[in-house]
Amino acid sequence: MEWTVLETPDDVAKLACQRIEHASRIAIAERGAFHIVLTGGNTPVKTYQLLAKSNCEWNQWHVWFGDERCLPRNDPERNSVMAEQALTGKVAIPSNQVHVIAGELGPESASRQYAKALEGVPPFDLVLLGMGEDGHVASLFPGHKHPAGESVLAIYDSPKYPAERVSLSMETLASCRQLLFIITGKEKAGAIAQWRNGKLLPASMVKGQGKVEVISDKRAFIT
Repeated sequence: MEWTVLETPDDVAKLACQRIEHASRIAIAERGAFHIVLTGGNTPVKTYQLLAKSNCEWNQWHVWFGDERCLPRNDPERNSVMAEQALTGKVAIPSNQVHVIAGELGPESASRQYAKALEGVPPFDLVLLGMGEDGHVASLFPGHKHPAGESVLAIYDSPKYPAERVSLSMETLASCRQLLFIITGKEKAGAIAQWRNGKLLPASMVKGQGKVEVISDKRAFIT
């Protein structure tokens, strides 16, 4: 695992954008397509906005989501809506290659539907993850147990609103050629310190198959 600490959140966004662009070029050159898992939250918005200005082979991109809130399709709290406003609605990715989690169907139906859509897809080329103040990633929270062997999980007990969500499992998130965390803000410093000191957090438990990098701003990083 590689830790990269930068001055500001803008610096984090710029480097993350460069990492994603590079991964997309390699994947398209080698395999003819780029499969990326996007993360929600506030941290990645700037990265997505920068990506939208990039010169990528968008027609070869396939966009997936690490998790989704079970809210109406156009609810502004949905990860897919944020991504559409910042990236997927701004570039020429074919609409059938933006694989939205149908959270409006509820956790059970949406998780089954997304698991079927994912059949034969992983390993992803790049999985992008943020991290919450408690060390959670996607909608996988500390202390929560989930059934083994599931690619997509129905979540009913999220400690953050809304309680009902859909999330890729730890195993599915880890099935990737490159795992990239982007973490900003002093409120994340405690969780990063626990992670680096060996505490088992959802963030530390995702073990990518290839390169794993954490890019953070200095406020989030405690040496």
